[in-house]
Amino acid sequence: MIESYRLSVSLLGFGGSCRLVNPMTERRERYPLLRRGFYHNELHYGKVGVTISINPETLSGPFAASKNLRLPTAAGAWGKQGAYAMPSTLFRRAATALTLLMISGVGLASDWTERSDHNLRPGVTPISQDVYDLHMAILYVVSAIGILVFGLIMYSVFAHRRSKRPKPADFHEHVFLEILWTVIPFFILVGMTIPATKVLIRMDDSSASELVVKVTGYRWKWSYEYLTYQDDNNVGVNFFSNLKTPAEQFNRPALEAGLFPYGTAAENYGKDAPEKDHNYMLDVDKPLYIPSGVKVRFLITSDDVIHSFYMPDFGLKKDAIPGFVNEVWTNVPVGNEGTYYGQCAELCGKNHAFMPIEVRVVAQDEFDGWLAAEKEKAASGPDLTPFSSLESALELGQQKYAASCALCHGANGEGGIGPAFVGSEMATKPEHLQEHIDVLVNGRNAMPSFKAQLTPRDIAAVITYERNAWGNDTGDLIQPADIAK
Repeated sequence: MIESYRLSVSLLGFGGSCRLVNPMTERRERYPLLRRGFYHNELHYGKVGVTISINPETLSGPFAASKNLRLPTAAGAWGKQGAYAMPSTLFRRAATALTLLMISGVGLASDWTERSDHNLRPGVTPISQDVYDLHMAILYVVSAIGILVFGLIMYSVFAHRRSKRPKPADFHEHVFLEILWTVIPFFILVGMTIPATKVLIRMDDSSASELVVKVTGYRWKWSYEYLTYQDDNNVGVNFFSNLKTPAEQFNRPALEAGLFPYGTAAENYGKDAPEKDHNYMLDVDKPLYIPSGVKVRFLITSDDVIHSFYMPDFGLKKDAIPGFVNEVWTNVPVGNEGTYYGQCAELCGKNHAFMPIEVRVVAQDEFDGWLAAEKEKAASGPDLTPFSSLESALELGQQKYAASCALCHGANGEGGIGPAFVGSEMATKPEHLQEHIDVLVNGRNAMPSFKAQLTPRDIAAVITYERNAWGNDTGDLIQPADIAK
């Protein structure tokens, strides 16, 4: 015969639970309490119903109590098993939060078009719209499946909780149910596969392109080469595109303790941070131009490591892999002219975040004029006009160094991935001048050749700057003819 129960009761906010120990079996279990007043609860354990009244004076706080009570088994009456048991506060709160999260996610989906920063962008091309519509359709499908599955799980947990002593099903299998939950997912997958396949086929169809541009990824910049345009199969226009954001905007101390990338930010410690540009880390010195209303085919590759050409507003993303050429296309409708930004979407090294993509979509007449001007520049050959003074060479050299060299060698020549120039023999000794020129023109080890990236005049200006800035003060003035010879 059970003489007594020990009850450890705790009331927390909206409800409570208790631990019930049978002295004969030493069985200890936690059971929920039904709130019938602030300090009056009814518990059903097995077939024994026990009414518990707690004196508020025994509580340690206004909303919580923990007290060991001894109650005789005669207290209470026979009752229906688990008739008044309720799930614990934690369980109810978790179930409510999960339900609200799923419902709010589906409810907000319709307004994600306006809040594109939280979702795929609808974009401006037919392909990007197709991708967005496909994404939203599948989002609704998987949300409905998630609500159904988790709803059944939560119902099963609640309806078959231990306090109700449910009787387990005694069947081993159910052929109809097994067929049902195999056939239904099959048709759901087929229903999603058909529209997805149609979109993928359209995305890969680059035929009938009027403009072909070769895109090459470098660490950490892009180069663009216009190959063909309409009937012209040898356009001959190419250039490199570098980050335009000034180094002082991103070279900031990370910690007061002195986390300074390559020491450059140490000089900025304690100074007011410069105001960041509106298009911080997105603007480039030479953007890619394409015409609106014209199908453009991109041939994408890489010169060193794997990059990824990603333009969200065009609905395109393609990896740039050394030794391989991938292709993708876009066609921006007339009326959507403007500037669009993308980024390298493949982790490609330390300065992965420093190779943005800027595409300017212009009317076809404007593009024809721009391309004609670029072809004229390319046909005229490199600019070998000598510098009139050291100051003019230093001014141009500082600009080109910041765009092409600072990411590896430091904004102040202190080194980083590449060697330092401050006080180095390469940048200060006359006997190393020709070596200095050869390394920049032809490259060495991990450093690429800049022969195709900069003009002879730009290279001469950079070398002049490296040999006269940061206290080097050699007085050397390198002329474009020294590079071209």
